[in-house]
Amino acid sequence: MKKQRIWELDAFRGICILGMIVVHAVLDIKGFGSTGNAVFDFVREWGSLLFILISGICLTLGSKSLRRGLIVFAAGMLCTLVTWGMYKIGMEGEGIIIRFGILHCLGLCMIIGSVQKHMPKWVVLLLAAALIALGFYVKGVSTDCEWLFPLGIVRPDFSSSDYFPLLPNLGYFFVGIFLGRTLYAEKRSLMPKVNSSAAPIRFLSWCGRQSLFIYLLHQPVLYGVIYLLNI
Repeated sequence: MKKQRIWELDAFRGICILGMIVVHAVLDIKGFGSTGNAVFDFVREWGSLLFILISGICLTLGSKSLRRGLIVFAAGMLCTLVTWGMYKIGMEGEGIIIRFGILHCLGLCMIIGSVQKHMPKWVVLLLAAALIALGFYVKGVSTDCEWLFPLGIVRPDFSSSDYFPLLPNLGYFFVGIFLGRTLYAEKRSLMPKVNSSAAPIRFLSWCGRQSLFIYLLHQPVLYGVIYLLNI
């Protein structure tokens, strides 16, 4: 029997991935870093946070979180390899390398989050609060150690064109797990009366379901378009 998907989670994830494409297009044109535009920077930061929350919710609805986490993390490592190769052949500067981006973070969040089924909900919420607080505590902390960057503790010269450390993002992911176990305990849509077969919703839901592939493909496509237009 085919599992019924919850349309609003797919649709909101689709909105996030489309917003990310717009922001990355602006970043690719202007160069990496801040866009210099408050609206775009807001979309970039809060869209990513919403995506992480939704991913945490979705973890509670599936049964293969460990396997999916390994796949997503492997995709993140592929991004690291490709961007490192671009740097090595002189296509871009060292700042292009994705050392620990959204896919690395989400992959590890899924792997770690796979233990949530053995925890009471209140423990999940307390753990989320502790991880978020710890994330704000270590923010801005620097070290001479090269290998603490997945936790948000970096060397002064650290750079990554896409950077989402586990702290505090693992905490946000666990907030999503708590919301999933609370709001979607019945594994049914919270908005059943909405016409989810409408074309815009179907399109957004499709984008949400294909978010991993869209993420992997959108930057090469953007680079190609920008190169052809010579922006």
